[in-house]
Amino acid sequence: MIRSIIVDDEPHGRHSLKNALAKYCPDVEVVAVCENAEQGIEAINQTQPDLVFLDIQMPTMSGFDLLQQLAPISFGVIFVTSFDQFAVKAFKFSALDYLLKPINPEELIQAVAKVDNDSIVSIKNRFGSLLNNLHFKSGKIEKLAVPTSEGIDFFNTNDIIFCQAEGNYTTLFLSGKKKEIVPRTLKDFDNLLHTSGFCRVHNATLVNLTHVQKYIKGEGGYVILTDGHHVDISRRKKEEFLSMLDKI
Repeated sequence: MIRSIIVDDEPHGRHSLKNALAKYCPDVEVVAVCENAEQGIEAINQTQPDLVFLDIQMPTMSGFDLLQQLAPISFGVIFVTSFDQFAVKAFKFSALDYLLKPINPEELIQAVAKVDNDSIVSIKNRFGSLLNNLHFKSGKIEKLAVPTSEGIDFFNTNDIIFCQAEGNYTTLFLSGKKKEIVPRTLKDFDNLLHTSGFCRVHNATLVNLTHVQKYIKGEGGYVILTDGHHVDISRRKKEEFLSMLDKI
């Protein structure tokens, strides 16, 4: 059995999640139900659960505050959230499990199924990167945190010139002629950085528009970047690229 705790300030949220677990996840035992983060901290310390279903937006103390008080984290975490679309992308990028309200039974089953495969080190690293990626100004991320097997790598987004797809990995071309290969797909970077001045100009390439030095016309055309790289613009991405470039 997976011993779990529910922490949610909404009575309906607590009730519906507990019922869903009983119906769809019989291997999950709910050992405590808490209506705020303070109760959650007490229950976690007393019961030492395997898994915590944690609401994020709660009065006086958020779900993030709860975890920071309990660090180092010794249990699995599935966030329960009504966050906006940007935050959902940050969750996906950090590879943390989350459930959007109202809870979908199939997504609940899938999230619980991953608990046994999570290592504590991985949970801590991914949580740390999530917190960093959720701190942004005017919809733009200034520093990107990328969870890796060794920890977390941090990159100033202004230093990222362009990103190149390498299967399930992405190569970041950085200022100073530096390169880094990170274990995230280009789609992951596109989802998180699209509102931060980056444009997917090709299936395999994501460009930081502030590093575009020159655009050469053509069927799709190509750009010359500040590090000297020439990057093709696909024909179907040309209009979006030029529109975004005008706004920089």
